[in-house]
Amino acid sequence: MTRLTGHGHPWGNVPACPSPPSAGSGRAFNLKPHVVDTFKLSSDPFFIEKVYDVVGLYLNPPEHAVVLCADEKSKVHVLDRSQLMLPMMPGIPEKRTHDYVRHGTVDLFAAFDIATGVVISKTYKNHRATEWLKFLEEIDKQVPQLAAPDEPGGEPHHVLQIHIVADNYATHKIQDTRARWLNTGQASASTSS
Repeated sequence: MTRLTGHGHPWGNVPACPSPPSAGSGRAFNLKPHVVDTFKLSSDPFFIEKVYDVVGLYLNPPEHAVVLCADEKSKVHVLDRSQLMLPMMPGIPEKRTHDYVRHGTVDLFAAFDIATGVVISKTYKNHRATEWLKFLEEIDKQVPQLAAPDEPGGEPHHVLQIHIVADNYATHKIQDTRARWLNTGQASASTSS
């Protein structure tokens, strides 16, 4: 680092700006100062046990059961484009017009069956425990369609046990909501932090 002479400057000798690292050393060490990641450590003392339970449930689900990962996305914009979108083609991205008509927002609830790739989804105007319970009831209606026979060509099971893996959002943990849905007899709930 070089110093500038302070000819009359109130701070005296002012240090010069350091030279930036050369591009070669940045590439050599794969440095990317513009890339920033985030992380969060759980304060839950049983976090490791919960991770084992959830991963074990996904990797080795109980027999005659379906394991769903459920969550919600609030305030999804409902937009109506002025023209139809042009579909994606090899080497060409999907294209849409810049102008649209806004029709408010909705809350999207979705449950993903990791074993089959099936998604159960529903939209609601609000994002409360009432809507969460309605969505769980929607899952109850649609899960029998996910039942698979024990043998090829056999009859599908009429009752599947439902395991829901959800985050610790407050609406998921309201005791009344959990109790009302868990009383159906085929449901199990698990929350992770």
